[in-house]
Order: sequence, then C-alpha cells, then structure tokens
Amino acid sequence: MLERALTGSARYKRLLGGLGILMVLGFMAYLTQWEHGLMITGMGRDVSWGIYIAQFTFLVGVAASAVMVVLPYYIHNVKEFGRITILGEFLAIASVIMCIMFVLVDLGKPMRVLNVLLYPTLNSMLFWDVTVLNGYLFLNIFIGWNVLEAERKGTHYPNWVKTLIYISIPWAVSIHTVTAFLIAGLPAREFWLTAIMAARFLASAFCSGPALLILLALIVRKYTKFDAGMAAIHKLLTIVTYAMFVSVFFVILEFFTAFYSNIPSHMETLKYLFVGLDGKHALVPFMWLFVILAVAGVVLLLHPDIRKNENILIAACLCVFFSMYLDKGVGLIVGGFIPNMFGQVHQYVPTVPELMIAIGIWATGFFVLTVLYKIAISVKEEVRG
Repeated sequence: MLERALTGSARYKRLLGGLGILMVLGFMAYLTQWEHGLMITGMGRDVSWGIYIAQFTFLVGVAASAVMVVLPYYIHNVKEFGRITILGEFLAIASVIMCIMFVLVDLGKPMRVLNVLLYPTLNSMLFWDVTVLNGYLFLNIFIGWNVLEAERKGTHYPNWVKTLIYISIPWAVSIHTVTAFLIAGLPAREFWLTAIMAARFLASAFCSGPALLILLALIVRKYTKFDAGMAAIHKLLTIVTYAMFVSVFFVILEFFTAFYSNIPSHMETLKYLFVGLDGKHALVPFMWLFVILAVAGVVLLLHPDIRKNENILIAACLCVFFSMYLDKGVGLIVGGFIPNMFGQVHQYVPTVPELMIAIGIWATGFFVLTVLYKIAISVKEEVRG
C-alpha cells in the first residue's frame, strides 16, 4: 500500500513540498543546536523545560485521544465510527512521532536516550514514559495497517489484531497518565503537586484530540472524495463537549484550592500566569487568550442546534483545540518553573532556533499524517469503487 503515497494530485504534492521545506529549515536549526548545545535556546537553570516539553506534553494527549474512536468502534460496535477510526489511529501515530522527536531535541544529544534503554530504572517515570510511548506507536501502526490491509482485500482482520486493540485501549490512557505522573511526581515543583493532574491531562486530551480529528475529517471531506460522515462527527462533538466541561472545571478547581487554601507557591504561579508577578507578565496575554477561547468553545458547544451549523462547528473545534494548547502546551509546563524555588521570577522566552525546530517537528508530524491519510483514503476509495 505504500506505493499509494507516491502518487497524488498537484495539491497533495505542493502540501508535501511545503511541509518538506519547513522540515529542512527545522533540521538546519537543529544542526545549530547540535553544534552549540541547548545554550541557543531560551531555557536555563531556572526554566529547564521549555517549548519542547510543552509541545510533548500536549501532543501525548492528542495521541491518547485516539481511544475515543477506537473504543466505541471496536468494542461497542458503534458503526458510525467505522470510517473515521482509521483517521484517529493514524493521527495517533503522527502525534507519537512528534512526541518522541520533541523529547530527543530536548535531550540535547539524542544518544542519551540509549541510557534509558541500556540502564533501565524501574522506579523512573521517564523509563515508563519512553516504554509506553514506543509501545503505543507500534500498537497503532500494527492495528491501523492490518485493519486497512484487510479492508482492501475485503476480508476481516486477523484475530491477533483484536487482541492488540484490547491492549491499545488501556495503553492509550496509560501514556498520558504516565506523562502526568512524570510532572506531578517532582516534589520541588509545587505548582504541579496536584492529585488531579492525570485526570486533568486526560480530560484535556479527550477534548483537544477529537476536536483536531473533527477538523481533519472536515478538511479531508473538502479536498477528497472521502467522507467520514456527519454522524461520526456529531458523536465525537458530544465527547468533546463533555470533556471540555470537565477540563474547564478542573482548571477552576486549581484556582479554588490555591486561593481558598491560601497556598503561596500555587498562588504565585497562577498570579504570574494571569496577572503577572514582580512586574513580569510574558505569559499573561496567552493565558487570557486561553480563557477567552475556552469560554467561547463552551458557549458554542452548549446548544446542540448551534452545532449543526458547520461554520460554528469548525469555530468551536478551533476554540477547544487552541485553548487546551495554550493551557497545557504553554502555561502549565513553563508556569511550573516560575517563580523558582527561591521565589525569584526568571521568565522564559523561546529563541528563533527553538521555534524553528518546533515548527520543523510539527511539519514532520503533518507530513507523516498527510502520507498516512493519502494511503487510507486511496484504499477507502478503491474499496468503495
């Protein structure tokens, strides 16, 4: 089936070409980082995790969200998800690849990841994070590819694939749970010391990931002959609505706990994020944009009749996706380091090479996703024909 990725329309080739250019620019920036080290980034002693780990944390949730279509379709036989499930599985593959790439560039020297594999430490959350991420990647590759191949041949996928599907469902939950434990298990970062971190991660994942999947399904429908079906999209939108409500509720809980209980370390970080601290407020505009987008997303999702308008549906999904991105992919990670353990405020601002590397990785992920979607859509159209 790989040969299907080598042919396509002029639009398809232009898209791959544009993404390829961004990938090359990102790689060139990475070569600079390789030569000079992480000193070219905006990270330092006080903020040692920046845009790389922030993107990683957000994308793990996008990858985990594939379970929102896998579970209903394969376990509960919700037939409406029959055409969109492969899109969710392939989105998970591209997201995990980006996650792994962001971890590698954050390490400075990628060879250091071998220490995790050669000298495994079972009480290390990083070891388990590497294990579950790679396991989830291979599970989705085997499941998605074999199910698609079986569909192309007009047969049922092998029974052993069903076993992998059963394994992949709790595995999807585990990858974001382990990521949450990796963050919440650092006692020196009091802003992250919350028992609902894993629940908050999963709630945000189950609204941001399906929101992105809906947008991708609509894009695919517009530019190809493949239609995932509005029934599947509206069922996914229901999931997004509930998950978004829960996610916003969890954010409110953090404010209540910090300010009602008068916990200084939690209060100072939240103050820095939303109103600034010691005259420094680099993240304030981003966090208030998160609030505006989150409220707008909830309002747009609130009434079922409003969601029947496709333009409003797209606006709602964009609000949900970018609000969760700003909350988890910007504020949560960086905010955990500000102020530092001595109460000092040292801000983090990503450098141009950092941003170029991040853009290059996102371009790589969408390059992989475009190729996988091209293969899947070609097979679906062949079977339909």
